[in-house]
Amino acid sequence: MDNVDMIRLAQEAIRTVLFVAAPMLLISLTVGLLVSIMQAVTQIQEATLAFVPKILAVFLSLLLFGPWMIKLITQFASGLLGNLNIYIY
Repeated sequence: MDNVDMIRLAQEAIRTVLFVAAPMLLISLTVGLLVSIMQAVTQIQEATLAFVPKILAVFLSLLLFGPWMIKLITQFASGLLGNLNIYIY
């Protein structure tokens, strides 16, 4: 396995991690922004108002995007294990 193969494998791993994490991060960012705007407008500065909706949004996004995430992870793992003989020598 030469350097090009290692870099390609690392790029694929990073891409998979980004694709798997992106839905939860984007939804959490959006909900956090909306809650912050609501807190600024109403002048309510309660700490739990920032965390509870984000936790619920991440949980719901995990339920919604979970099968797609598992599909991506299993595709990456099966590709990695299927080409294990290339990576070993």
